[in-house]
Amino acid sequence: MTDAQPPLVMWHASQVTPEDRQGLLSQKPITVWLTGLSASGKSTLAFALEQRLLDKGQLSFVLDGDNVRHGLNSNLGFSAEDRAENIRRVAEVAKLMNEAGLIVIAAFISPFTQDRALARTIIGAEHFREVHVSTSLRVCESRDPKGMYNKARLGNLPNFTGISSPYEVPEQPHLRIDTQNVDLDAGVDQLIALINGPH
Repeated sequence: MTDAQPPLVMWHASQVTPEDRQGLLSQKPITVWLTGLSASGKSTLAFALEQRLLDKGQLSFVLDGDNVRHGLNSNLGFSAEDRAENIRRVAEVAKLMNEAGLIVIAAFISPFTQDRALARTIIGAEHFREVHVSTSLRVCESRDPKGMYNKARLGNLPNFTGISSPYEVPEQPHLRIDTQNVDLDAGVDQLIALINGPH
């Protein structure tokens, strides 16, 4: 075959720019990436922040670790490879939502530094804010709302972060929140300040 074939996948540019969408919504898009152990308080903070932003007239959306595994990532398990793909897909969705002008709140254990770094690269450092929900393993295990820590201790739940799989603590997150020592309203206040801070 002598003639070069056109590519099967092509990028189609929109006439509407991200700046147009930002202007329409009167907000700067950003992804607040909440990382921490299971039962650390990530989802509670995420949904409280979403409500607070709505009350302030700002449009946001929560990407929650459990929720996305009901649909988008329902075919993924909890191996290191599947965890990495889980984060990659979510980061790509967050990037699209940021381009649409939305504030994204991502609540994921995301235990590995490499995966969080990939999320930052995909989303773009200018839009990415890493928040370590730093509640201790002892406190998280005492809460254990789903009974998963107990199952993991009994050996019935492999690759469980904090027990049979490591959690790599962020070295320089934009913010740390320990939900044992910071109440929900104060935690949301800190997140709002982060969103409204210098971009």
